[in-house]
Amino acid sequence: MIFCDKLLTSDLLFSFLFFMKKLIFIFGIIFFLAANYATGEPKLTIARVQYDGGGDWYNDTSVIPNFCIEINSRTNLNASKDQIIVSLKDNRIFDYPFLYLTGHGNIVLSDEEIVNLRDYLIKGGFLYVDDDYGLDKHFRREIVRIFPERKLQELPASHPLFNCFYNFKNGLPKIHEHDNKRPQAFAIFDDFGRMIVLYTYESNISDGWASPEVHKDPPEVREMAFRMGINIVYYVLTH
Repeated sequence: MIFCDKLLTSDLLFSFLFFMKKLIFIFGIIFFLAANYATGEPKLTIARVQYDGGGDWYNDTSVIPNFCIEINSRTNLNASKDQIIVSLKDNRIFDYPFLYLTGHGNIVLSDEEIVNLRDYLIKGGFLYVDDDYGLDKHFRREIVRIFPERKLQELPASHPLFNCFYNFKNGLPKIHEHDNKRPQAFAIFDDFGRMIVLYTYESNISDGWASPEVHKDPPEVREMAFRMGINIVYYVLTH
């Protein structure tokens, strides 16, 4: 009888946790729909994060417009080609389900920005950080302030991120050479397994989205960068 009671309690707990996970997922969908249907036209907007500290958050202004053109031509999504710039102090970040942050140097977040970004991510938002060489130690310092209880986890080549739309059998591709180190993808997940932060290191995916004259990347390199970018967007919206 005691065993049956324990089993019943265990089943109820499992059912409750499963229900809560589904509820969080539904709220995430509502978050995305509210952000993209506010104007009556469904649209994915990738917003660039402006930050303090001296790093060039603004570099390569062509990457988002070019990337969104590729999203629109390769998928059924309707991505805005406008580059929206947001501060993490601004509650407007909740209007955009996908934030993009890059740069070569220092990044310093205020306590207000830390709280606002953490709240945004927990409530359904997503942050993609692409190290443009020189950002790494600064970003790692700040992400610990945002999520002291969570660790950046390196993603293996077998992770669905690398085969959900295009197949990258070796994992994260190398777009730009920096320190002769292997490219790595790191992520932070919430309590239910949803990826809330993606950090790409020694790869510089978004440089491959810039217009051809900026970095003079050959077509095959830019193609690889766009494909990986599509995977990121597709994975985030379907997981």
